[in-house]
Amino acid sequence: MFKVSLKNGKSFLSDADKSILESAIESKIVLEHSCKTARCRSCLVRVNQGETEDIFQDNILSNEEKRQGYVLSCNVKPLSDLMLDIEDLGNVLLSRAKTFPAKIQEINHITEDLIDIKLRLPPNTDFNFLPGQYVNIVKGSMRRSYSIANNPKSGEYLEFLIKNYPNGVMSNYWFNEAKKNDVLRLHGPQGTFFLRNKPCKTIIFLATGTGIAPIKSILEKMASEGTNNNEVLLFWGGRNAKSLFIDSLPLIGNNFYKVVSRPNENWKGHIGYIQDTLLTVKKDLSDCVVFACGSNEMIASSRELLINKGLKEADFFSDAFVSSN
Repeated sequence: MFKVSLKNGKSFLSDADKSILESAIESKIVLEHSCKTARCRSCLVRVNQGETEDIFQDNILSNEEKRQGYVLSCNVKPLSDLMLDIEDLGNVLLSRAKTFPAKIQEINHITEDLIDIKLRLPPNTDFNFLPGQYVNIVKGSMRRSYSIANNPKSGEYLEFLIKNYPNGVMSNYWFNEAKKNDVLRLHGPQGTFFLRNKPCKTIIFLATGTGIAPIKSILEKMASEGTNNNEVLLFWGGRNAKSLFIDSLPLIGNNFYKVVSRPNENWKGHIGYIQDTLLTVKKDLSDCVVFACGSNEMIASSRELLINKGLKEADFFSDAFVSSN
């Protein structure tokens, strides 16, 4: 057993044959995480002291990140006592993941490769989550992760934005077989992508594609509470205008920047990458908190760029949408 210490003074013991993240969870210490399978960047942490070993081949981190001591806590086991440059989530209470039955209430086709699904749980189901979290949806032997896209009141449906992936088994179900009242199972809530109670002037959201889903949920929650005094900016990127199908969201107003990478001749908005557009709008990042959700590439690029431009490393939170393959 090795001692793993955090920068806020907390520590836990980690078995030499378990990942740091797994040992932390067993010790009831919650670190940032999402997929738990070394396919995203949510559990990125820098090792300030000590040695670790990868459990699986790391195809996510760059050589430069590895040189600087970064690891994925879900994919490394300790070889010595460790000092990590991270804090736990403190007093945040995460609901324990459970399995619930659900039925399809609505299937709405937004584009040819994007649908809006609404699922209803049985009456009086005790399902609690923090906006931004996700669930695993199970159909037979198929299981895929989807972020909740709304902030439902008691008894309302859960909403999901689902993209059609070529040759995807679950995609084939959603787009060719699914029908109203189909019975599914949900396992959740999962993940640590949710709003933090951090003092700042500006909250910035970055999203690509269906990465808008958890951000939509967070904004609905913020609006329902009516206590937000921050400036809120949203940058949403897609290949074309058709993929950016939402025109307004709570609290955003004119601070809603749509960015396309492959515009047609009729596009009058921003072109390129959302992180670059952000820097044309917001020059000073020193009093900002950023929440990014979408592709691994966007998250890695945004993190590096924004930290180099003055964002504090501890003020960047992310959830990468990764392929089930």
